[in-house]
Amino acid sequence: MRAYDHFDYRTISVRFFGFSMTVIQLQKDFVPTPSQMSWRNKIFKGDCVAVLEKLPKHSVDMIFADPPYNLQLDGALYRPDHSLVDGVDDAWDQFESFAAYDAFTRAWLLACRRVLKPNGTIWVIGSYHNIFRVGTALQDLGFWMLNDIIWRKNNPMPNFRGRRFQNAHETLIWAVRDQKDKKYTFNYDALKAANEDLQMRSDWLFPLCTGAERLKDEKGRKLHPTQKPQTLLARIIMASSKPGDIILDPFFGSGTTGAVAKLLGRDFIGIEREQHYIDAACERIAAVKPLEEPEIAILDRKKVEPRVAFNSLLEAGLLHPGEVLYDRKKQVSAIVRADGTIMYSGEAGSIHAMGRKAQDSQSCNGWTFWYYEENGQLKSINDLRMIIRSQMLKMGVL
Repeated sequence: MRAYDHFDYRTISVRFFGFSMTVIQLQKDFVPTPSQMSWRNKIFKGDCVAVLEKLPKHSVDMIFADPPYNLQLDGALYRPDHSLVDGVDDAWDQFESFAAYDAFTRAWLLACRRVLKPNGTIWVIGSYHNIFRVGTALQDLGFWMLNDIIWRKNNPMPNFRGRRFQNAHETLIWAVRDQKDKKYTFNYDALKAANEDLQMRSDWLFPLCTGAERLKDEKGRKLHPTQKPQTLLARIIMASSKPGDIILDPFFGSGTTGAVAKLLGRDFIGIEREQHYIDAACERIAAVKPLEEPEIAILDRKKVEPRVAFNSLLEAGLLHPGEVLYDRKKQVSAIVRADGTIMYSGEAGSIHAMGRKAQDSQSCNGWTFWYYEENGQLKSINDLRMIIRSQMLKMGVL
């Protein structure tokens, strides 16, 4: 594979349902300057390394990459009923050796590193066949690992060959371009709020892409063998980008990244070699209606939510001295004191400290741990905090 040939561009206008999308097809001999075209919301046809070399340096905010897994399949797979498994047997997933795959991986990661902003992050998804080799290449090339994420599938395909565990997950690596740049985007508060006010964990449960979401060809077969679910891409994009950011996918496939980016108010750049995938992606993205600005605004509690003291609940008459607080299962109880502390097991302290003591834990968010009883039902004291916070915001108190 000649990854560093010089190419030129031919622009092809494609229209679906009144939506115009530009597909750039690479040809030889002519190299445009960045000012000759806009790079946003376009699909480039060609080898990803060659295309990436022509994109402006430090122009991309986030990258999602779903590279070939190098599955090394040997022959067809059959189910117990002797029906053929529609697996990945395409030429783009086949490499002569591990060395060839490693060279391919380093080439596209280097090209991605050039276009990624210093505070930009990259996500790479893979299976046990390739993800460890990709991780090594990322570290060797200077990326700094932030997390590895387990995508646990609640409807995985059974293992039809060999005596081994069922392959029920894939691994995502999340890394920042430069270790010293601490200003990478991570929408911590938004993720926490979406997770019942708990920190978002590094194991995610999503189903495989099935049903109406799964793109099919004219014969009713899967259009792309490794189409990812939109919910997975939505969490990734919402976690590590902002509205208006540019999201790059160097292995664009059927266009899931572009579709979700458009939905969430981000711009995208897609790179894909196969024309039938590009055609499907254009039609798919054209049908997406972006969400309105209020629906995609990033929650930032540090900027918009004033701090509320537990004592404010007593001052507002929402709780009273002597009132009993409980944990969610009503196995633990504490007494509210007039000074804004609570008494648990003969010791007085803050709602957080007494929550730690009750759980024998090093950390506790007392607002989500303690509940009060009203009309025979337990309700979170955090609901009372939100009442106070709403009143403070109306008065302009931050």
